[in-house]
Amino acid sequence: MTTTNDMIYSVLDNNLSRIAGIQGAVLLSNDGIKLSSYELERDQAERIAAASSGIASTMKAISREVDGGRVIRQLVEMDDCYLCIVGCGDGSTLIVVTSRKARLGELGGEAVRTAQALGEWLSTPDRGQAQPS
Repeated sequence: MTTTNDMIYSVLDNNLSRIAGIQGAVLLSNDGIKLSSYELERDQAERIAAASSGIASTMKAISREVDGGRVIRQLVEMDDCYLCIVGCGDGSTLIVVTSRKARLGELGGEAVRTAQALGEWLSTPDRGQAQPS
């Protein structure tokens, strides 16, 4: 029997394994909870999810302030890595970590395509907006 986590991992693997220098990815809810990870140790994935949640929330707040609309992606460049943050569905965020070997166009494109593939059937509402059962 295939679980939702297996399907998420399959989408992550099928899309992100194409990126040169891929180090891993984390799918998280808007409140920073790790939903799934790819090629990262559990503790590391949870720390990345928590920290990246703050970055994603800050960018959404700035976008609202300047009437910028939906935040499509954010790219953080470090000495040795890239971090790409992409909105995924109505309440999730995809974080992709690569080495500097990654080509930025490929990283951004694959991250957005992966988020779109997941977002079509995965939606995590904000905790305050959860629908009653």
